[in-house]
Amino acid sequence: MTAFFYALTVLIWGTTWIAIHYQLGIVPVEASVVYRFALAGMVLFMGLGAFGLLSAIPRNQQPWIVLQGLCLFSCNFICFYVATGYIPSGLVSVVFSAATIFNMINAFLFQGRRPSGRILAGASLGVVGIACLFSGTLAAAALDFRTIKGLALALLGTWFFSAGNLVSARNQRNGLQVATVNAWAMLYGAAIVALFAFCRGVPFAFDASPIYVGSLLYLAIPGSVIAFTTYLTVVHRLGPERAAYMTVLFPVVALSMSVLFENYTFTPVAGFGLGCVLLGNVLVLTGPRLHVEDAGSESDDGPRRS
Repeated sequence: MTAFFYALTVLIWGTTWIAIHYQLGIVPVEASVVYRFALAGMVLFMGLGAFGLLSAIPRNQQPWIVLQGLCLFSCNFICFYVATGYIPSGLVSVVFSAATIFNMINAFLFQGRRPSGRILAGASLGVVGIACLFSGTLAAAALDFRTIKGLALALLGTWFFSAGNLVSARNQRNGLQVATVNAWAMLYGAAIVALFAFCRGVPFAFDASPIYVGSLLYLAIPGSVIAFTTYLTVVHRLGPERAAYMTVLFPVVALSMSVLFENYTFTPVAGFGLGCVLLGNVLVLTGPRLHVEDAGSESDDGPRRS
């Protein structure tokens, strides 16, 4: 069953990028993000409530849940949705796979943890790989502003996701239940984006076409509710280090979808770049456990004592 959950998570999260591509069109990006996470949050709340799994969140912890929603369920997805309008969704996914590099940078900036030589080597390979993967697109567009903008947005969205990981880890260290936090954070994220859209005068249109509704349901339920559940189950059974290999496989699935549906040309240079990204992530993810354990050994109130 663990192998099934593992494969299902890779398949779902590796294909959500093409579903995001199908969300672009009549409906403004902000509205699509609101619809996705409002629906996902409500479904998760109802599911947890039906099985008696909802836990209480102390009032003084709610600001941290809002921050998690800001990073993981609003700002990052706005960046990703807009980016897929400029560059192939598979490339957005590859940039997202470099989240481990951003995690290393954010851990140094916010927690003062210096990366090991192995992690630095993995990060360097990831940068080289991303450059190779975008070389064909950049050359064809002659450094077109749309391509540069798409790359920048994908990188920014990945940074928000990485920051959200730090916030989520902090919340878990303070005893907050993961599924309940995600349910709240999804609704907070939807509310944040809705407020942002309202201030900008963005109309909340809706596309009733089967392709839009189908992709929305896929992103909200499999992509947000089911995939997070299966991912956390694998983390519980295999540990975070081994489970993290799933993020290495997402770009492989996503690029395959881009080849089939977006006419993305997989050149030898792009293949070399993908290999560099995957190898770089493997080096980062298979580093010593000491860094992970040290990061989780303390709560905001100080070191844990046995």
